[in-house]
Amino acid sequence: MSKAVVFFAEGTEECEALLVVDLLRRAKVEVTVASAADSLTVTGSHKVTITADAMAGEVDFSDVDLVVLPGGIPGTPNLAANPAVTGAVKAMAAAGKKVAAICAAPSILADLGLLEGCKATAHAAFQDKLAGAEVLDQEVVVDGNITTSYGLGGAIPFGLELVRQLAGPDEAARIQKAIAYKHSLLYKSHR
Repeated sequence: MSKAVVFFAEGTEECEALLVVDLLRRAKVEVTVASAADSLTVTGSHKVTITADAMAGEVDFSDVDLVVLPGGIPGTPNLAANPAVTGAVKAMAAAGKKVAAICAAPSILADLGLLEGCKATAHAAFQDKLAGAEVLDQEVVVDGNITTSYGLGGAIPFGLELVRQLAGPDEAARIQKAIAYKHSLLYKSHR
């Protein structure tokens, strides 16, 4: 069974995080919601409070296949300020494992040097922060082991793309049909 960690900080955009958690769990991916805050109880950007499964610094990433950085303000700067989060992201990328970020969070990947020479996307207000990347104005961009999306409007296709990567295209199609999402999900991988 594939494993994923979705980080959640104070001020995270709740829907970007929880849609991904929901879709991955529907695909039987083992998902850990990891708090990048001072406690397991974390409040998102729209005052929705969740209880995380674990603290980010306590997660064993050795058998994790994917880490996900949701956006939101001040969630994105809070994720970027957490050494457990940034350390895990760098280690996963260095090991060739999957790293995904949505909305403002791809700027964290750029700050870590992970988008150098890659194609990527982010929320329009953060596209100029993707230093080293070729910025594409698309819902979801896959370049090697890095997947990015432009924001909440792309959260469903972003989540389904992550399902496709971890559970296969048939499972992604099954879930897409089950949730009555009618749009095409043909994203071209860029490596």
